[in-house]
Amino acid sequence: MPTLEDIRQAASELEGRIHRTPVLTSSALNERFAADLVLKAELFQKTGSFKVRGLLAKLLRLTAEERRRGVVTVSAGNAAGALAWAARDAGVPATVVMAATAVPAKIDAARGYGATVELVEGDLMAQYERIRDDRQLTGVHPFDDEDVILGHAGLGLELLADRPDLDTVLVPVGGGGLISGVATAVKLLKPAIRVIGIEPEQADVVSRSLAAGVPQKLLTARSIADGLAAPVCGTRNLPLIQRYVDEVVRVSEDALLEATRLVMSRTKLALEPAAAAPFAALLEDLRPEGVTAAVVSGGNLDVAKLRF
Repeated sequence: MPTLEDIRQAASELEGRIHRTPVLTSSALNERFAADLVLKAELFQKTGSFKVRGLLAKLLRLTAEERRRGVVTVSAGNAAGALAWAARDAGVPATVVMAATAVPAKIDAARGYGATVELVEGDLMAQYERIRDDRQLTGVHPFDDEDVILGHAGLGLELLADRPDLDTVLVPVGGGGLISGVATAVKLLKPAIRVIGIEPEQADVVSRSLAAGVPQKLLTARSIADGLAAPVCGTRNLPLIQRYVDEVVRVSEDALLEATRLVMSRTKLALEPAAAAPFAALLEDLRPEGVTAAVVSGGNLDVAKLRF
């Protein structure tokens, strides 16, 4: 299990390389939900999402041989752009494996940062493993990796440093990378804090894994919140979620869409549906007490999907 010292060391390695993102408030959202809300605006992070924290942390710890071979990851979009940017920053060649149906803006972002993009059909993980092995690249898992988790955990340190009065943290959930890192950090600092994960009903692999007690895999994971549509729960992530996360709730596609529109209209933040997941849970009557922080990450918005 990661220690607070491990998390602080990873954060120190990232210092000066990534943004310290702001915490924002909205009186309109506070009124709408009758709550004291804080938004950790991670959509202002490099590349538009939290993903660079963990992926850059991983790249900085690669051996010279691993760097020479080049890195590869698999992603619905945000991790692709994050790895491409992090690899360029670290001076490492990068390849990203993405679904042919990925959001075009996210494909363009990865290419823009200098990565080779492989668009594939079928089982993304199987295609990723094939390309990794055929080309002898260094695999970088987007969430099931200890260094990646430690990098994400730095977000939790920042959150409590800026708002030590927080009682509850709401975190979007995909494969478990963000929530396992954030939950570990905030619980080690403040054990009484509540951590609640939010995932789509149509991509609920973490909820299923918690119920089964072992990581599960979904045959299909499709959601308007494409950044949360992970088909698997990480083997390194699940034990941390079991230990440090108080609850994981599912939200509907309709709530994700409504929450995205609501937060955009009230805050003018160009967030994507994955970032709006905490507010979808609030729309569906999640009622945490006290001061609540919602992690808002993901700004590569596919406007067409929102059907305004």
